[in-house]
Amino acid sequence: MMAAPLLEIRNVKKYFPVKKVRNGEDIVVKAVDQIDLMVEQGEIVGLVGESGCGKSTLGKTILKLHDITDGQILFHGEDITRYSESQMRPLREKMQIIFQDPYASLNPKKKVVQSVMAPLNVVGRDSKEERLEKVKAILNEVGLNEKFLEKFPHEMSGGQRQRVVIARALINNPELVICDEPVSALDVSVRSQVLNLLKDLQRDRNLTYIFISHDLSVVEYLCDKVAVMYLGRIMEFADKKHLYGNPLHPYTRALLSAIPVPDIHAEKDEIILQGEVPSPLHPPKGCLFSTRCPNASERCHKEAPALKEITDRDGTKRNVACFLHT
Repeated sequence: MMAAPLLEIRNVKKYFPVKKVRNGEDIVVKAVDQIDLMVEQGEIVGLVGESGCGKSTLGKTILKLHDITDGQILFHGEDITRYSESQMRPLREKMQIIFQDPYASLNPKKKVVQSVMAPLNVVGRDSKEERLEKVKAILNEVGLNEKFLEKFPHEMSGGQRQRVVIARALINNPELVICDEPVSALDVSVRSQVLNLLKDLQRDRNLTYIFISHDLSVVEYLCDKVAVMYLGRIMEFADKKHLYGNPLHPYTRALLSAIPVPDIHAEKDEIILQGEVPSPLHPPKGCLFSTRCPNASERCHKEAPALKEITDRDGTKRNVACFLHT
């Protein structure tokens, strides 16, 4: 019997109600809508898409930081969808998050030793001396020595603060870590250091990441599989090699064509999407991408394609929501 995947989400929805009422029905923002995703132990799955597509909301919903509207969340095959906070508490050790802005996610009045030790205090298994030793060990693992124990967040650089946040997330040995744009707030010169640190930690600890990012170059470097989101839905989900080498969905092709190249003289076939991203309050009928898609047909404006599994020429499977390929 095959082991269950580490994480499986089935038809997950997260809607935010808007107080306006139209025709007797409440208007909602479908921030996450009908998402299916399976993540195996040790994988790094990237979530990409334009701002407002629902990437961060999906990550927080998986961790039950947002209440789920509908669907199922399974962790090690166990349905945790309707778990209460007391039921979730033991699982919090196994499911952690690294936020985008390290300064905003650290208490400015607490020293590093207090911030990193906080998860250990919540669990309450170790003595104070044992907790301090664990804090020293994890700080050393992320590249910070003992002199940082007594520092406050404002006394450190952005890269050092993010290392503290990573240490806090990992100190209880989680299995799943949601990385919510963990390098986007850092200087370019520091990003590669933190990315390499995340990659080394993932390998050494056999961690599973869901890596949320706007930077497609970073995702290509770090991730094993990539899910492309648009207005709360997944448009394409594939192995990194196949998605970057042969993108099928028109939206995926447009995103990848916008990746900057080092050579300014290199010829580049960039796809310029027309129009703005539709309002999530009033999404288009049919395919959500139909108003900006250069290949949209009459059918696309009337009918929404489902995310279906297809087989590439080499036998590799991927999922795509487009009538051109399903």
